Formats: sequence, structure tokens, C-alpha cells
Amino acid sequence: MTKNMLNHTIDSESSMEKLRWIMKELRDPETGCPWDIKQDFSSVVPYTLEEAYEVADAIEQGDFAELEKELGDLLFQVVFYSQLGTEQQLFDFDSVIAAICEKLIRRHPHVFANDDLTTDAEIKANWENEKAKERQLKNAKEDLSILADIPKNLPALSQAAKIQKRCAHVGFDWHNIDDVFAKVVEEVDEVKEELHHNPQALAEELGDLMFAVVNLCRHAKQDPETLLRQANKKFTKRFHGVEEKVVQSKKSFKEHNLETLEEYWQQVKLAEKEY
Repeated sequence: MTKNMLNHTIDSESSMEKLRWIMKELRDPETGCPWDIKQDFSSVVPYTLEEAYEVADAIEQGDFAELEKELGDLLFQVVFYSQLGTEQQLFDFDSVIAAICEKLIRRHPHVFANDDLTTDAEIKANWENEKAKERQLKNAKEDLSILADIPKNLPALSQAAKIQKRCAHVGFDWHNIDDVFAKVVEEVDEVKEELHHNPQALAEELGDLMFAVVNLCRHAKQDPETLLRQANKKFTKRFHGVEEKVVQSKKSFKEHNLETLEEYWQQVKLAEKEY
């Protein structure tokens, strides 16, 4: 089969094989794309993170036409890494698929085996136990911390939640949410103590406060990263409303005092409730 015939065959398909062929062509040392050819594992990472956030944003916006495109972009990242792995004889796309299939079947014995796991708590506990076994096998020759292999480049809120979840799985956790709330109040008081004194100590206490709030979110069964993204979205929408009122006043922001801007803000909030 000539290359033109192969192109025609693949072009007529909407499949993973077509996408993998495109990736291979992009990386061809002689006829590929100069940008794609010079990439390596590390250089692709920022684009992967960006694509993941664009997927999340499309879901939050309820834009499913855009989500379809963004999911394709994210899938392409997996294909890109797999092509790099193939070239370096580390792994390939098929081995990536095989690994995730094996992992999902093993982590769901209540679906693919005969284990009787019925509640969310039992299923989550089994999931964490399987992950712990994987970490032990991976680091069998090392003195392994339960916090090992938590990605350093996770967003800080997500990283904090994952650290807390790992600790909770071995029993190092508050027993109820009231104790967690009390800890948040304690951290607020410690921030107040340092507010006008030691900047370095204040920074540390603010970090402790944020960590405690993440713990509160976790105990409330809420994802802190999602909550903050939603809060950012809500604030942005309300501030746009304030901007509109500033424009309507025919004055600049600098010509408004804080009291008037706060009044605009309250008007925007009230309009949201009425709507």
C-alpha cells in the first residue's frame, strides 16, 4: 500500500488509529512539524495542564459543543506522551490502555469480581486500600511515606486535600466536622494575633488557615478547588454588574468612593435573588 493509499484509508476513519497516525506523522524527523518534533515529556506538561483546565471550564460553563473539542485536545495529550514513549522504547499507547484497564478492574472488585461493597464508604475505602498497595509495590525497597508520590505540581488546594485524605485513610483525622470548624476558628484567631506584627509569622498563619479551610471542605464532602473556582466565577459576574453601574453613572471608578461601590455590589446581589 502506498502512502497516498494509506492516507486515504486513514482519512476515511474516525478512530484512535487515525489520531495515532496523525501524531506519528507530526513527529516524523524528516517530514513532520518542526514544533512537534522538538517537544519532549517536560515541554508538553504545561499544555496538558492547560487542556485539563479548559475541559473543566467548558463543563462549568455548560458548553458541551466546546467540551467535545476540549476533550479531543486532552486526548491528544495522551497520544503525544504515548508517541514519545514509543520512540524512546519506554511504553506505547497500547500499554497505557492495558495498564488503565487492569487498574480499573482491580480497583472495582464489586463490579468485576464477587466482593460485596455496597456503600460509598466501603467503595472509597477499598479504592484507597488498592492505591496504598500500589504505592507499596512501587516503592518496596524504600521506607515509603503515605504522602509519597503526591504530585508537586497539583494546584495547592487540590494538593492539600489529597494530603489530608491520605492521612485520614490511616486514622490521622478529626472525628467530626465540628472539631474541624473549631480548628478553623483557632487559626483565624492566630492570624489576628499576627496581623499587625510579624509579616513572616502572619504568612505562616495564613497558610495554616487555608489548610484548615481545605480540611473543612473535605469533611463537608466538597472539593476545595471546585468551590474556589465557583467563588471566582460568582465574584467576576457580580463585579461585571458593578462595572455596568459605574458606566451608567458616567463617572470613572476613581470618582466613586468605596461606600458607593459597595452599594452597587449590594444592588447586584439583590438583583440576583430577585431573578
